[in-house]
Formats: sequence, structure tokens, C-alpha cells
Amino acid sequence: MIGRLNHVAIAVKDVDSAARVYRDTLGASVSDPLPQPEHGVTVVFVELPNTKIELLQPLGKGSPISAFLERSPDGGIHHVCYEVDDIRAARDRLVQDGARVLGGGEPKIGAHGKPVIFLHPKDFFGTLVELEQA
Repeated sequence: MIGRLNHVAIAVKDVDSAARVYRDTLGASVSDPLPQPEHGVTVVFVELPNTKIELLQPLGKGSPISAFLERSPDGGIHHVCYEVDDIRAARDRLVQDGARVLGGGEPKIGAHGKPVIFLHPKDFFGTLVELEQA
């Protein structure tokens, strides 16, 4: 069902500072910040030859990233994102198999302009999983 790894997301307090480290220290190609109000985050993508790193900064009060950063003040890996061919078919199969889809289960449009869903970390060994329509 899952396809390639789309990205690994890292929660940070300051996306500009984190982007500078990836760009200036590691020599990576880094996107401009992109606010995602529906998801409560501002994102920056670090482009790698085989995948991406997504840097996440809280956007506004109530951001899910704020709670993460309260528990892990230095930031850290927030989630992994895998591609799927059919997001709704993947969701239906996962729910049938007992997995929990967060946020009511309806796909939302993610930072890449494609439908995404998130799966409960307790169902995936403590890892928040994002699925994105390929």
C-alpha cells in the first residue's frame, strides 16, 4: 500500500534559523517558508536527492506543533510521510484493519497541494504517520 518516503518532518521553534542551518551548514536547497493555516504550521522543505525534510514551526495558538515543542523544547522528528496511490482507499483499508485516522478521517490538502491524512502514533509504534496522495 505505501509507496516512497515523501518526507521526514522536524518540529522547530524557528523555521528561519533551522533553514539557515540546512542551507548554510549542510549545503542543502531550501524552500521559502510556506504558511499552512489549516494545519497550524509554517513549513520549509529541504530538498534532498531522494526525499525531503520538512521543517515545521507553529503557526498561531493551538498549533499541534506547539504542544510537541512543549514536550520537546529542542524540537525533533514530528512525523514521517509516505505516498499512497489512492488516499481514500488507503484510509478505508487502514480503518478496516483497526488503525485510527486523526481529524475525523477526511483528507485535507497538505503543503504539496495534495490530499493528506494522519494516522495515530499509538498504532504505529509511537510514530505519527502522514499519508499523501501520490
